[in-house]
Amino acid sequence: MNNIINWSQLTPAEREAALQRPQLADSADLSEQVSRIISTVRQQGDAALRAYSQQFDGLADNPLRLSAAKQSALLTTLKAERKAAIELAYDNIRKFHAAQLPRDIEVETSAGVFCQLKSRPLTAVGLYIPGGSAPLPSTALMLGVPAQLAGCERIVLVTPPGKPEAGDIAPEIVYAAQLCGISEIYTIGGAQAIAALAYGTETISKTDKIFGPGNRYVTEAKQQVSQDVRGAQIDMPAGPSEVLVLADNSANPAFVAADLLSQAEHGPDSQVLLVSDSVQLISSVQTEVAAQLALLPRKEIASAALNHCRYILTSNLTEAVAVTNRYAPEHLIVQTASDEDLVEQFNSAASIFVGPWTPESAGDYASGTNHVLPTYGYSKTVSSLSLTDFYRRYTVQRLSAQGMRNIGPAIEVLAAAEGLQAHANAVSLRLAALRQGE
Repeated sequence: MNNIINWSQLTPAEREAALQRPQLADSADLSEQVSRIISTVRQQGDAALRAYSQQFDGLADNPLRLSAAKQSALLTTLKAERKAAIELAYDNIRKFHAAQLPRDIEVETSAGVFCQLKSRPLTAVGLYIPGGSAPLPSTALMLGVPAQLAGCERIVLVTPPGKPEAGDIAPEIVYAAQLCGISEIYTIGGAQAIAALAYGTETISKTDKIFGPGNRYVTEAKQQVSQDVRGAQIDMPAGPSEVLVLADNSANPAFVAADLLSQAEHGPDSQVLLVSDSVQLISSVQTEVAAQLALLPRKEIASAALNHCRYILTSNLTEAVAVTNRYAPEHLIVQTASDEDLVEQFNSAASIFVGPWTPESAGDYASGTNHVLPTYGYSKTVSSLSLTDFYRRYTVQRLSAQGMRNIGPAIEVLAAAEGLQAHANAVSLRLAALRQGE
């Protein structure tokens, strides 16, 4: 079990080290591997996708697209209680995101000068839904609902295939996709799926923007295609999942331990932190973590993640808030006697969960907020996924004759100050024409 770190006794360098994320291993080698996969998919298209399905998933002949018949067959295996849970989550996510619908605005900045800001849905979006050891139908909802609400013309879902047979994916993912009006589903995963979405193949048409979390290969592939003008844009930079719990001696140690472990079980490179002004609370949480860990089916994964765990003792809650803001967590859980006073003091968390009855799991599944969030400290400047991410915004301006008279002279002066005579001429000619018509 990790030792308690006393924040007030650390040097500046030690404080920096205490808040370091797990190092992303073999980054240079990873970049080269992903670049090679992307290049192969661009050159060989579907053949490359099938070859990678055989290499990574053991599938001899992946049909790539999940047929309507296969989707229907999978849905017959879905348990009623899971179907109901997905529907509840869908309804809540839809309610919260529907409230985010953008509206066009128009402002008359000067007499006769009209400026508009308009929002229109993206045409084609690609949604990456993780599979493998933990298929995530919840992510299908988190991405599918806003894409559906925005009215994107084409919504493509990709997810790794199951090992037993091509297309054998979780029926929960298929049902979530169905609720979101998504029928174009492909059973591919990894960097090769991102390459297909970014550049297209014979079977999969190119998309304009790619959404969704994934492993380090997926994350690296998203970064690479987003830097290529011929590729695709992405939702946000992201890395391994993380949670920081800020708690005082009023918190329930069992709740705190469960919240830490809920993130630790995501993957061995996940990170969990507890920041508290109470030694007793930290000690009790450590005991609870050990007890609950022993009962988890994914305890080996969680145990590996706990190697990156930090238990940080602060002098008071004010210092605890400062540590939290400095770390900039993906998920922040607040369990103190003064939750409401603290909430407004946080300035860098991607998503905040307040009070003893608000586990991070609520946001992961069914409260209504989006669980696609920036990690690795990016939340200092990058926002959580929202409906507006599925839109492009653009401006429209229109000047009447009076509008040109009102601002034209100022434009001439500014253009001359910048040495851009053609800019000035575009205005001067119009002003001259107006004077001649008077």
